[in-house]
Amino acid sequence: MLGIFLVIAGVVLAAYLVIKRYYAPWALLMVGILLLICVTLISGDPLVTGKKATHSAVFDIVQVFTNLLQSRAAGIGMNIICVGGFAYYMDKIGATKALVRICIKPLSYVHAPYLLLGFAYLVGQLLNVFIPSAVGLGMLLMVTIYPLLVAVGVSRLSAATVVATASCLDLGPASGNSLLAAEISNLHVMEFFIQSQLPVGVVAAVVIAAGHVLLGKFFDKRDLASGRLTVDDFKLRTEVKQEGAAAQPDAPVYYAILPILPVVLLFVFSKLVYAGVRLEVVTAILSCAFIAFIVDLLTVRSLRACTDRTKAMFNGMGKIFSSTVLLIVCAEVFAEGLKRSGGIDTILQSVAQMQGAGGVTMLLVMFLIMALAAFVTGSGNAAFFAFSPLLPQAAGSVGWATVTMAVPVQLASGIARSMSPIAGVVMAVSGIAEVSPFELVRRTIPVMAGGLVATFIASLLIL
Repeated sequence: MLGIFLVIAGVVLAAYLVIKRYYAPWALLMVGILLLICVTLISGDPLVTGKKATHSAVFDIVQVFTNLLQSRAAGIGMNIICVGGFAYYMDKIGATKALVRICIKPLSYVHAPYLLLGFAYLVGQLLNVFIPSAVGLGMLLMVTIYPLLVAVGVSRLSAATVVATASCLDLGPASGNSLLAAEISNLHVMEFFIQSQLPVGVVAAVVIAAGHVLLGKFFDKRDLASGRLTVDDFKLRTEVKQEGAAAQPDAPVYYAILPILPVVLLFVFSKLVYAGVRLEVVTAILSCAFIAFIVDLLTVRSLRACTDRTKAMFNGMGKIFSSTVLLIVCAEVFAEGLKRSGGIDTILQSVAQMQGAGGVTMLLVMFLIMALAAFVTGSGNAAFFAFSPLLPQAAGSVGWATVTMAVPVQLASGIARSMSPIAGVVMAVSGIAEVSPFELVRRTIPVMAGGLVATFIASLLIL
């Protein structure tokens, strides 16, 4: 019972600190350390054993953080760092913008306003496979797709809703959540993506696209009739200018292939196509960075200019380490504190032993925990990194493969993030669209709720 109390107290305290906008990695780390201190005081058992044990209860608590930092920085952390750095490089040379221009061009041939909402979402979700940053992709879509949607006759709210949810599934090998889910499932990231994540993701994406079409039209018609919206809400108030990640140079159309190359290489040199060459994520990313540099050099014909552009990759790698990788490690310290308390074991065993319960009930519990955590914190990464270490244990307790739980729970973290008014992408999009983030999530919540239901059902039927 004491373990369950510690779990509840830890989760509540961590959620409170994140909601109050305290620095998320430090908040999760401090709560995790507090939990480990409580466990040490109650049990007296050492937290670290073997060669890395400090033989001091005080330093063992810090050693837990050290061990996780060393492990993650050299493993999945390096994958995420390189993927993020490559994304910054693609932004710098204009390749990301070139890819977006090509992908949105077919949308100009769709003249049905609300049908266009659905197609625009699908295009955005496709782009998310190659552009992993939710905020970065949102900024790009705000200067490309958003004006197009408003121009054909939908409200700014409906258009902004599509943009804010375009990356809700976190699909593809470039996503930090996908990389972590693949790792805990003991699968190569492309196997995880193609065989497990994509089939469920496609079903969810179709349902979400349909939701945008139907609910976009419903809300616009109802809100216009009630006076909540006026005719002015169907027009751009100001010119949408490029800001932040969207402020990229124009590049030749063939640059559009460069952000896609890592995914292509990882797919070709995997068990799915050709297993004769084993290609890791970092190797694929660095190889593509060299290719991109050569293409840029042949185009720009200035060694100094092209070399200066590569700074974006290394600066980006540093930014990703300080944000995402540290978040992973701090979240895992938090998760370690939850596990060491014994409360998680008690909860999982209780669910597994419930009369008539089994894998479906356990999945539902983890699914709802993840969705609630992502909604409250406004971060799919923070939620998934904190609770994903529990998935192998949860799946094992009911005799399921880890991937069967990892896929829907990982997708749920991104979907629920798009329902939160404090999510970074929601706040960024609402600011540019000049609408309230609360008005925006009033539109995203019912669409994302449909996505959550579709994800849960599809996972049970497909995985």
